[in-house]
Amino acid sequence: MFKKVMLGIATLALAACSKVPAGNVGVKVFLLGGDKGVDSQVLSPGRYWIGMNEELYLFPTFTQNYVWSKEGDQNEEISFQTSEGMTVYADVGISYSIVPDKVPLVFQKYRKGPEEITDLYLRNMVRDSLNTKASYLKVEDVYGSGKGGLMTSVIAEVREQVAPLGINVEKIYWIGEIRLPSEVKNALNAKITATQKTQQRENEVAQSKAEADKAIEAARGDAESTLLRARAEAEAIKIRGEALRQNSSLVDLTLAEKWDGKLPVNMYGGGAVPFIDINKK
Repeated sequence: MFKKVMLGIATLALAACSKVPAGNVGVKVFLLGGDKGVDSQVLSPGRYWIGMNEELYLFPTFTQNYVWSKEGDQNEEISFQTSEGMTVYADVGISYSIVPDKVPLVFQKYRKGPEEITDLYLRNMVRDSLNTKASYLKVEDVYGSGKGGLMTSVIAEVREQVAPLGINVEKIYWIGEIRLPSEVKNALNAKITATQKTQQRENEVAQSKAEADKAIEAARGDAESTLLRARAEAEAIKIRGEALRQNSSLVDLTLAEKWDGKLPVNMYGGGAVPFIDINKK
């Protein structure tokens, strides 16, 4: 009989023990009495006696990843509005971790476990921040080049809100493309296409102008080169002419150097006489 009683007591004691698994920490909450509230002691992995007046909440110490998205009948997508009042829908992901030493502080603040904190409080923070930041942007900015900057500002704001509580937001990120009403999306895509074509035409015009300028410069270079050669030749002729005027015998000397010394075999009356005066010194 005694053994049965002891076995029953041991069974009850074991049933009253709760386990904090590896990768988690626990926080004990007192439900009644003067000690009612959150115990400031953080429970590391192991087994602990949890009485009838107590509850144990587990918090993972590793990084939590969660996605708020629209999949089938489950819709957790986040919506926000731009400066024009246009409603935008998006799937958003978050990665965060809780500093183990601050788990009691997190629980005192939210009175919820990690899943509820993710689904309710963090989601609301991200949604509210998106609404605040996007209210200064046009829908075409959110849909295009401003999407990255919008998320960067949201990450900074959410981090600032939860860091003092011991929640470390590692990243918040877009999943897939932002969803717009079909008519708005089509209009934006048409505008983007028109802008790209305009830019392409401007690039082609700029290229043609550059090629034309290059051809003009080449022609100008050729003209200047020709002019310089002509000026040089004219100057050379002028110098030779001046030299001939000042040295009249230079002409005779030049002709003599080119003459082979033979007189014409046949000379007719009225014909030209040899061009060299052989008696002239």
